[in-house]
Amino acid sequence: MEKDNKQLKPKPAVEKKKKAETSVNQEQKAGSAKKKKAITEVWASARFVHISPKKVRLVINQLKGLTALAALDLLRFTRKSSVLPVAKLINSALANAEHNFQIDKDDLFIKKFLVNAGPVIKRFRPRAHGRAAAIRKGTSHIELVLGVPPGAKIKIAEIKEVKAPGAKIVKPDEIKKEPLKITSQAKSDTGSPRFAGEAGKKEKSRGFLKGFFQRKTG
Repeated sequence: MEKDNKQLKPKPAVEKKKKAETSVNQEQKAGSAKKKKAITEVWASARFVHISPKKVRLVINQLKGLTALAALDLLRFTRKSSVLPVAKLINSALANAEHNFQIDKDDLFIKKFLVNAGPVIKRFRPRAHGRAAAIRKGTSHIELVLGVPPGAKIKIAEIKEVKAPGAKIVKPDEIKKEPLKITSQAKSDTGSPRFAGEAGKKEKSRGFLKGFFQRKTG
């Protein structure tokens, strides 16, 4: 019997291994949870924009290091052709931060702005002596990275139910649907029937001469 009891007892080395494995798994889970919570960047891109990279760089070089809202204010007073796609890209990145990560847009700043050349669209126009001159229309790939400071506020969406006094919730099945009635009086001069109600009131025709003399001439 003593031999059987010795065999049933678990070995101490096996217990130590199991405890070590469980502790490692818990640490890995905790580390992965911390990594998910720590968000330092929000990314957005716009590809195949029909503006040359040189024109885009004239605008984005003024925005690096500013907050996202300050950059949008600066773009309102900038008269360049690339202002519209750049402003759309900043708004898209702000929407990504608010919707996906619940970060307040007031804390975001422009960390990185990159412009790469896209494919060149080629067009041709006639020139002297039967030749054809090429027109090169450049495109751009714009990438934006918004930085998130360590003390950024998390935006919490609160849904408040507003109940009016004496209001009742009516289901669609409870609504009585009455058939539309067409009366004999609800007809226009041409004879086409109209639905009863406000639209079913008979419109009196003014006549050709009354309408002619009441017209406004410029």
